[in-house]
Amino acid sequence: MVVTFFHISLIFLSFVSALEACPKCGSLDVPYPLSTNENCGDPKYKIYCNNGSLEFLSAKGYYYKILSIDPGSYKLIIRPPSIQNLCQSSDLSLGGLLLNDNSPFSISTRNTVMLFNCSDTILLSPLNCSSNSVCKLFEDKIVEGSGCRNTLCCSFLKDASITSHRIRVRMGGCTAYTSVVELRPDAPFDSWNYGIELQWAPPNHDFNFRGH
Repeated sequence: MVVTFFHISLIFLSFVSALEACPKCGSLDVPYPLSTNENCGDPKYKIYCNNGSLEFLSAKGYYYKILSIDPGSYKLIIRPPSIQNLCQSSDLSLGGLLLNDNSPFSISTRNTVMLFNCSDTILLSPLNCSSNSVCKLFEDKIVEGSGCRNTLCCSFLKDASITSHRIRVRMGGCTAYTSVVELRPDAPFDSWNYGIELQWAPPNHDFNFRGH
């Protein structure tokens, strides 16, 4: 009886330990199920604490800085890649942002994505490539976007009809991008919330069969 109780206690303690949140990374709390090491969180929700900076690793091996986490809505926001000389995103060589299809993370529908330095073939897609697209404002008003000025740019809301695991850039297509979370049409450009919002499926959710 004593042995049985001891075994049950060990199982319970192991279960409680597995549900523990990870230590803070820099200024950010790391809520369960996010995991920065094997001793806390859920390893399926792996993120990284590198020198006090919390980061998300893409399927292609690019680290994106995590700017904020909202555990109540199962969401976090990562910093878009920088736009470098010749209007190229810093993750261009990797094809942009790509998440694993079987990952519990996906790109939320609250992101307005802007693509820059695009080829004319993009005009065949249902994106806003007109002169009133918000990407034009980014090129004209934001220093980082000035290198993309006078190139073809387009914008779109990352809705459910578009793959939730990728923002693609490539040579011969569009070579740079950025994103604003929950963009309001009347919001001044200097109040935009730059970032890429990712959402995660709660633990025990069968995320292998979610719609894309």
